[in-house]
Amino acid sequence: MALKIFGHRSPDTDATASAIVWSWYLNQQGVESKPYVLGTPNTEALFVLKHWGFEVPEILTSVSAQDEVVIVDTNNPDELFENINECNITQIIDHHKLVGGIETAGPIDITIKPLASTASVMYLILGSEEVEDLPNEIAGLMLSCIISDTLEFRSPTTTEDDKMMAEHLAFKLGIDITEYATKMFEAKSDISAFSDEELIKMDSKKYEASGNKYRVSVLETTSPNIVLDRKDAILLAMEAIKVKEELDEVLLFVVDILKEESTLFVPNDVVKQVAESKFNATVTSDLVVLPGVVSRKKQIIPVL
Repeated sequence: MALKIFGHRSPDTDATASAIVWSWYLNQQGVESKPYVLGTPNTEALFVLKHWGFEVPEILTSVSAQDEVVIVDTNNPDELFENINECNITQIIDHHKLVGGIETAGPIDITIKPLASTASVMYLILGSEEVEDLPNEIAGLMLSCIISDTLEFRSPTTTEDDKMMAEHLAFKLGIDITEYATKMFEAKSDISAFSDEELIKMDSKKYEASGNKYRVSVLETTSPNIVLDRKDAILLAMEAIKVKEELDEVLLFVVDILKEESTLFVPNDVVKQVAESKFNATVTSDLVVLPGVVSRKKQIIPVL
């Protein structure tokens, strides 16, 4: 049975493409493997796959004790299957904080680095010489992950290593980073086909903080008005999701990639208090702009 490789639910570019990259690498090493996603990838990820000539990986709906798996771009069991600990987890490659809760039958290979993307961690594992010999389509996926997770180096999660890796990959591919990033972000901004609930859950993670259960959603776009113009319907959908999932709050941040700021939806007084006490914002309506806030990992979750 082939090794199953997958990232978190609500798959973005990094979770989707990193699974493909690592599956390709393991297959080159003689380890039979197959990449999967745990849901439909977002529009940017779909653009990246098409651009580099890949099919969308099969959606994995369940796992069992017979499955041997590699987890990428998360180490949080809440973002995986409820029975994830029943699997034979052989490896985790990630760039997020260590959450805890994943248990394995024996020692495994874990690499978690303070870099901006999982693809950056994979670059580090492979080394620059091996990266130089990668097929262009695999190198293209890795470059896409770094651009996506750094917002083309605008995010505070960006390190000098991420920049160096991206520049090396872009040089190898003969690509202008800004031109390619613009196409990626345009694809990410095309959300016209999604329902309000799908928008909220597109790039969304559940967290417990200060005794409260949150769904923290981030929509990164170069055209924020496309989302903001649907404000009333989205506010209603946020409340419905909160009730349905028995959450304390749903927090939705619309990140303007170009202006490097977020607009937080404020559906009630509790979120208003969060905005004012945690982000030092002055809230006068059901939307509030948070200058400089672009990273869930670095600027939102730590504050909560």
